[in-house]
Amino acid sequence: MCGIAGIWRLAGAAADELTVRSRAMTDAIAYRGPDGYGHWSDPAVGIALGHRRLAIIDLTATGLQPMTSHDGRIVITYNGELYNRAEMATELDRPWRGTSDTEVLLEAIAAFGIEGALARANGLFAFAAFDRATRTLHLARDRLGIKPLYWTRQGETFAFASELKALRALDDLRFVLNPGALAAYLRYACVPAPETIFREVAKLAPGHRLEASPAGTTVHRYWDVAAIARKSRQAPDLRPEHEIVEELHELLADAVKRQMVSDVPLGAFLSGGIDSSTVVALMQRAASRPVKTFSIGFREQAFDEAAGARAVARHLGTDHTELILSAADAQALIPQLPKIYDEPFADSSQLPTFLVSRLARAQVTVALSGDGGDEAFGGYVRYQGIARLAGVARRLPGPLRRLAAGAIGALSADAWDTLARALPRGFTPSHPGDKIRKGAAILGEDDPLAMYRRVVSLNPEPARLMPGVAEPPDVVARLGAETRGLDTVGQLRLLDMLTYLPDDILTKVDRASMAVSLEARVPLLDHRVVEFAWRIPPDVLIAGGEGKRPLRAVLARYVPKALVDRPKTGFGIPVGEWLKGPLRPWAEDLLSPAALSDGLFDRAAVRRWFDEFLSGRRDAQHGVWALLQFQAWRRAYA
Repeated sequence: MCGIAGIWRLAGAAADELTVRSRAMTDAIAYRGPDGYGHWSDPAVGIALGHRRLAIIDLTATGLQPMTSHDGRIVITYNGELYNRAEMATELDRPWRGTSDTEVLLEAIAAFGIEGALARANGLFAFAAFDRATRTLHLARDRLGIKPLYWTRQGETFAFASELKALRALDDLRFVLNPGALAAYLRYACVPAPETIFREVAKLAPGHRLEASPAGTTVHRYWDVAAIARKSRQAPDLRPEHEIVEELHELLADAVKRQMVSDVPLGAFLSGGIDSSTVVALMQRAASRPVKTFSIGFREQAFDEAAGARAVARHLGTDHTELILSAADAQALIPQLPKIYDEPFADSSQLPTFLVSRLARAQVTVALSGDGGDEAFGGYVRYQGIARLAGVARRLPGPLRRLAAGAIGALSADAWDTLARALPRGFTPSHPGDKIRKGAAILGEDDPLAMYRRVVSLNPEPARLMPGVAEPPDVVARLGAETRGLDTVGQLRLLDMLTYLPDDILTKVDRASMAVSLEARVPLLDHRVVEFAWRIPPDVLIAGGEGKRPLRAVLARYVPKALVDRPKTGFGIPVGEWLKGPLRPWAEDLLSPAALSDGLFDRAAVRRWFDEFLSGRRDAQHGVWALLQFQAWRRAYA
C-alpha cells in the first residue's frame, strides 16, 4: 500500500514549483510509503504526480512510481493491490518490465480505457492516471471504499491526495471548517462522504471515478451496489442452502488465497469472532506453514476478546501473538489519535485497531482482516432488532410506544447493566445497557430508516450544541431512496455498505494500519463475495434469529461452533469509565471555557451535556468522545 498525491496548476507552472509542491504533499504522508518515493511532472501542462511506496509486490526498481505506460500516453500514481493481476496481464498479452500490479493496471487503462480497466480490476485501490493526449486527469476509488481519496478544485488549481494532511501542505489553498459537516460528524462519529470537515475538499465516493480537465470536473459511478442489491432481490439464488454454502466456501477460499500473494511477510488480525476466524481458517488451509495471527486484549473483561482469539488460534494451529493492555497503556496513545486519523474521527475502536496494527507490524508488512462480514452477510444485531421493532411500531399507537421509550430511557446504561447481571450468563449480550437504551430510543420512530438513523447516532441533536448551525441533508435520507424495494434487513445492510462501512470501518482500518506502514487487506469485501452475498435469500442469510448463517456454515468446517458462538463484544474501549476517571482532566481541558471560546459551540449547552454524562443522568459517552476527538483534532492542527 502507498500514499499518493498530485497538483495541477491549470494555467501552467514552473518545474521547480511543481517539484516543491509535490514533495511537500508526499512528505506529509511519508509513513504510508517508507520504502521509497517518486515524482513526475509536466511543467507545460502544470501537473505533478507524487508517490510514497510501501513495497509489497515486485520490490525492485521496476515497481517504482509514478509510472508511464509503454506508449508514453498514461502516467499513474497508484495506491492498492490487484488480486487478478495474472488474468489481466494475460488478456493484455505483452512483454512486461517487471511483476508489479501497477504496470498491469496502467497498461489496462492504456488498452481498454478507464472504464474497461475498472470493470476488469479486482482489488483495493485509489489512483490518479493522467492522459497526456487528452490532458485529462482520471481519479478512481475501489468499489467498497477500502482505500481513501480526497480532492479539491480551487480556482486554477486541482489537487488530490490519500489524506487531508497532504492537501493541507499546499499553503496557498483554502481550508475552511464546514460547520454542517461537523454537525454530521458529531452525529455519526465520522464525516459521511462525499463531504469532508473542510468546505473546499471532497471525498471521492466508493465505486466512483472522477475526470478533471481545464474545462471542469465530473464524477461518475462505475459500480452500483444499490442496483446490485435491488436486482438480486428480484432474482435471488433459490438453490438448496447446502449448494449456496458450497459455492460461498469456494469463493471465499479463492478470495483469501488471492489476497495472500505477497513478496513480504504476511499475517492476519484475529479477534476470535466469525469473520476473522473464517479468514484465518481459509488462510491456514492455503498456507504451507502456520499463519501469523495477532490480537490484543484489555484487562477490562467486558472489552476483552483475547481469550476467544487464543482458543481459535490454538485450534487452527496458527503462530499467534497477543498483547494484553492496561487502561494506562491505551490512554497514553490518545493524544496521537488526531494525527493518525487526519480528519475528525470518533469510533472508539480506533485505538485498539491502531494497537493491533502496531503489534502486527513488528512481524509482518501485510495483514488480512475480517472487516465487512457483518455488512455483507447481515451480522449486526441491529438489523434484526430494527426489523422486529418496525413490526411492533406498525401495531402499537405512537403515544404508547413513546411512553414505553421514556420509561426505559429513565434508567442509565449502567443501571441496566447492573440489572442484567441477574440473568444467566448465556442470556446476557455484551453491554446490555447500551443495547436496551438504543432499542428504547427507536420505539418512538415509525420508519425503519428513521430507526436506523437513531441507532447509529451518537448524538441525536448535534445542532443544539452549535448555535446557528443546521445539519446538512442527512446521509440516511439522501441514500434511503436507493434502498426501495428491499426488505428491512436488506435496506439496513445497504445503508451500512454505502455509509458506515466506508466512512467509519474502512477509514479506521486504513488510517490505523497505514500509520505504522502496514497493508491491511479485507477478503470478505472482494466484490465477487459482496455480489454473491446479495443474491442469498434473506431467510437463508438470517434464520432462527441468527445472522450470517452461510458464513457460519463455512466456518463450521474448520472451527467448532462452541469456540466462536459467544456474544459479540465489539472492539471498543470503556470510554465512559475512562472519561469519568483517568481521562477526566484531559476532557475538562478540551471542554474548558478557553477551549470553547471561539463561538463554534454553545459553551453552556456543552457544559450541561457533559455534566449530565458525568452524573449518569445522560448516557452520552460516545457523543462526548466524538466532541473531545474533534477538539483534540482542532488543537493538533491549529
